[in-house]
Amino acid sequence: RTDPGYVSRVFRLLEREDLIQREPRGPVTSVNWQGLIRRWTEDYTLFGSNRTGSYLEPRGLNSLLRKLNNPDFRYAVTGSLGSASIAPVAPARLAVIYVDDMEYAAERLALRQTEVGANVILPEPFDPVVYERDEERDGITYVAPSQNAADLLTSPGRGPNEAEELMEWMARNEGAWRS
Repeated sequence: RTDPGYVSRVFRLLEREDLIQREPRGPVTSVNWQGLIRRWTEDYTLFGSNRTGSYLEPRGLNSLLRKLNNPDFRYAVTGSLGSASIAPVAPARLAVIYVDDMEYAAERLALRQTEVGANVILPEPFDPVVYERDEERDGITYVAPSQNAADLLTSPGRGPNEAEELMEWMARNEGAWRS
């Protein structure tokens, strides 16, 4: 559903930046996916590109994860909590969960809105692409590792370090996430 002329221009840009290789006027033959994720974050940030709200789950993140087992809304976990399920660096202290309607999700999850001491961030994605290639692990829906890496690279604190660890895991396990 994307305009072919637009795709062609994007491919030319990615070729010039040496992020993809392709046959002349033909298919893409290789992708520098790490470079592509880094390039993506030049134009995208988790907190700048999406509307977000800060919340408190007073019983902690394990309680929050239990509540996510059967919600009546679409969601996908990202950030530290998302990467911890495949490439843990340190215990997650913050949950970042994409939802289509943060007020509705906060109500359904019994979260308290707060400006200080939040342990849950609910971004409303600017584009539903965050739900593409999501995956379920232990009954919880997570964004694709590539989305998670981009989100961590643009997060404050230890997020960029966690992104590097996640991308190292991705490099060692390409068959587990690329298809």
